[in-house]
Amino acid sequence: MIEREKIVNLVNEKLQDNMFLVDVTVSPTNVIHVELDCMEGLTIDHCVEISRYIENQLDREEEDFGLEVSSPGIDQYFKVNRQYQRNVGRELMVTNLQNEEFKGKLVDAGESGITLEILVKEKSEDGKRKQLVKKIRSLSYPEIKKAKVIISFK
Repeated sequence: MIEREKIVNLVNEKLQDNMFLVDVTVSPTNVIHVELDCMEGLTIDHCVEISRYIENQLDREEEDFGLEVSSPGIDQYFKVNRQYQRNVGRELMVTNLQNEEFKGKLVDAGESGITLEILVKEKSEDGKRKQLVKKIRSLSYPEIKKAKVIISFK
């Protein structure tokens, strides 16, 4: 079986500065799936370049394999912190370790965590009705159970 760590090292050798590795999986039948992303958006040419490099470094005569190189789907949960940085300005659904869900605009993604701008219903000053108020919610990366982009067709 092809080792995952070998594929990770091969990918990292070929990544350009603005690209990053999201995930590598190797199935028991040697189907290798590599997920990449790029701060400016991943192109098919990026995927082809990485795929060819990996393929040229492995010997099919020694061990047969399947290889898929792609970006993570827009509907997939984030796996690495750089995905947050890439999606600043977009709407996210974030679930913390206490299973509280926060839906809001990602306004910052730093070294230790993220900042969301969320809308919260609060009583108005007269106390008779509720109104939406923008609030800032900060979460450290270890507090986040899962997060993904909210797909909107507006």
